[in-house]
Amino acid sequence: MNGFKQKAAEGVRLLNDIGFDIGTYHISVWGALRLVIVVVLMFAFAQIVGKLARRMFRRIDRLDRTQQVLGEKIATIVVWALAFFIGIDVLGISLTALTVFSGAFGLAIGFGLQKTFGNLIAGIILLMDRSIKPGDVIAVNDGTGMSFGEVKKIGIRAVSVTTRDNREYLIPNEILMTTQVENWSYSSREVAIQIPVGVAYGSDLEQVQKLLLEAVSSVPRVLSFPSPGVLLSAFGPSSIDMAVVAWIDDPEGGVGNVKSDILMAVWRLFRDNGVQIPFPQQELSIKDSEGLRILAEALKSHTKTAPDEPG
Repeated sequence: MNGFKQKAAEGVRLLNDIGFDIGTYHISVWGALRLVIVVVLMFAFAQIVGKLARRMFRRIDRLDRTQQVLGEKIATIVVWALAFFIGIDVLGISLTALTVFSGAFGLAIGFGLQKTFGNLIAGIILLMDRSIKPGDVIAVNDGTGMSFGEVKKIGIRAVSVTTRDNREYLIPNEILMTTQVENWSYSSREVAIQIPVGVAYGSDLEQVQKLLLEAVSSVPRVLSFPSPGVLLSAFGPSSIDMAVVAWIDDPEGGVGNVKSDILMAVWRLFRDNGVQIPFPQQELSIKDSEGLRILAEALKSHTKTAPDEPG
């Protein structure tokens, strides 16, 4: 055993002799190898302890999903900070020696890592005030319009939002903190859907109202309370405009499919009961005038003098 220790100490001395000096600092192969070993162990320690901390928070049933995610984020930050200071202590680096680089490091954070730290803090704030949490349905602007998606995960840098067409958006936390967000399930999961329907003039509006309510009630996802409603919204140029209001409590399941089911039921009931859905029509009236009479006479005379077509 003593012989092994002596050989190990001799190997360390040899590796320590291979190097060069910069001022009062000696940089050697052993120092570089020691640095690599400590960094690898530090990362392994942070990864293992962080994973154990996340599992521990997920097993605490009295915390909801938002509180669990918040605890995981804080535990991850604490574990990585602890691993960093342990690594500094093992390497024997004095914290006062780091003051030489504090100015440059501060500039690097200010310019290069500003967005990263901003998104980190914004993610923690989102989890603390619970304005956006996993499972919420929010509006996402995909460049072509507004689409709705479910919040799957609030990460350190971004929030993962999955839409109904299985597209996943990674929205930086800072954007959700500084811009207006439409959250469909912030205080309640009940969402109203308004569907415009037009019927022809001369229709029996009481019958139309009854048929619309029957169509809405036939869709399984529509809630019976709050109860659906039918509103007379306007007398349009070619139709009587009405609006159907229905409520759902599962917006993550999509809204377009509910509208489609309601409109299909309306179409079948209108067809079976003879209710007409009008299309835009325009009437053109030409007033009599001297110019029109002259033009008509000219056309008539031209027709009479035109040669007959060959038979």
